[in-house]
Amino acid sequence: MKICNSLTKKKEEFTPLKDKVVNIYTCGVTVYDDCHIGHARSLYIFDVMRRYLEYKGFKVNFVRNITDIDDKIINRANELDEDWKVLVDRYIAAYEEDLKSLGIRKGLVDKDGQEPRATKSIPDMIKYIAGLIDKGHAYATDSGVYFSVRSFTGYGKLSGQSIDKMQEGARIESDENKKDSLDFALWKSSKEGEPSWDSPWGKGRPGWHIECSVMSQKFLKTDTLDIHAGGRDLIFPHHENEIAQAESFSGKEFARFWIHHGLLTINGQKMSKSLGNFITIKDALNKYSTDTLKIFFLQAHYSSPLDFSKKNVQEAESALERFRIFFDKMERRGQENPRLRERVSDSWSVPKFGNKIELLEKKFIDAMDDDFNTPQALGCLFEMLTEINKDSHKEYQDAFKAEQIIRKLAKIFGLFLGKAQEADPKLKAYAESSIAQRNEARKRGDFKEADRVRDELREKGIILEDTAEGTTWRPA
Repeated sequence: MKICNSLTKKKEEFTPLKDKVVNIYTCGVTVYDDCHIGHARSLYIFDVMRRYLEYKGFKVNFVRNITDIDDKIINRANELDEDWKVLVDRYIAAYEEDLKSLGIRKGLVDKDGQEPRATKSIPDMIKYIAGLIDKGHAYATDSGVYFSVRSFTGYGKLSGQSIDKMQEGARIESDENKKDSLDFALWKSSKEGEPSWDSPWGKGRPGWHIECSVMSQKFLKTDTLDIHAGGRDLIFPHHENEIAQAESFSGKEFARFWIHHGLLTINGQKMSKSLGNFITIKDALNKYSTDTLKIFFLQAHYSSPLDFSKKNVQEAESALERFRIFFDKMERRGQENPRLRERVSDSWSVPKFGNKIELLEKKFIDAMDDDFNTPQALGCLFEMLTEINKDSHKEYQDAFKAEQIIRKLAKIFGLFLGKAQEADPKLKAYAESSIAQRNEARKRGDFKEADRVRDELREKGIILEDTAEGTTWRPA
């Protein structure tokens, strides 16, 4: 299994430090607003990686933090004239609802059932900062505590830039007390009326970067992570700063593999409220199904940029339609031949067909082993559908066996996890009556009337499918 390591800029064979145990940390959300569609891609794609590693037999310790104190949260609370804790709790609840709606599992949770929150680890951060000061990597000022960037010789190894180059392009926090403009805050002295905690350096709050170094090592119980993941926009300065802090504190490598996903745009533009193209996860799920969004994300490699446009999402909807038609067809066949579904065996009735399906299953695994290549892996599932549609009418038992393989592999993607619901009896009666009416129209050659019935059903959310076995229907 190979992963493209952002640290070395190479695709490398992945082996965890401890046999069959993988420790992963991903940067989570800052809870000052509703999560948007870009967050959905990040949350989902790392969930797929987690699922695949578990499929491969690894025990995955997965930690994803929640940033529940920083400047954005304070500013938003002031803007709304709201207590910052009330704001944070509301958006954590909204975030957890988004995870549930997307079918994405939480990472490690605390005794309250929540993923690790920064404010619950502040005593650990204070100890960590004190340790960095003792080791000569940080210094206190009247405005807080800063990390001395030039004290860490490896600074810049993730982003691949020299300190001088970074200094040119960095957004530098202005503070006359800093020894170097690139030095970054570990602890910020609080202003009047701001949230604060007691520390050896006065009342204040932690900087953003320190929380991830501390919480990743604390909750994964290791100085060296197997995988640290996040968005490409976090490479500098956030992840660069995490490395500097963690390796200066422990003297050990912080993370062996760094994985960064590409960023998401909206119709070719960066998402922004000022542009009116800010799409929350809730907005997206009001318009598209969870599986549609997931297939949309899977169609691009995780490291590539991805554009959320009507055309691209419609392509995902069309792709999902193929699966829906197939599963509906198999459901009907299972009802017609329940014993065949029950008697699915380890062998294939038609070996040639079985060999094709097993070869595609292997290609799926090979694709995922090659840096989580989801577009190729998803393509293998569609090829399976094509093969089944060619041959399943000849041997239903083999089709049921192939369906099991598709569902098993699709589960790695978190697809098709919802249970099929029984159709409303009134809707079912209406659909079947309309299909009979349409069939009569077609028999007498009145195709205009037949098309009218089909269009009327579609308007009411009913999709017809004409097959060799007759006309069937399903909810849109």
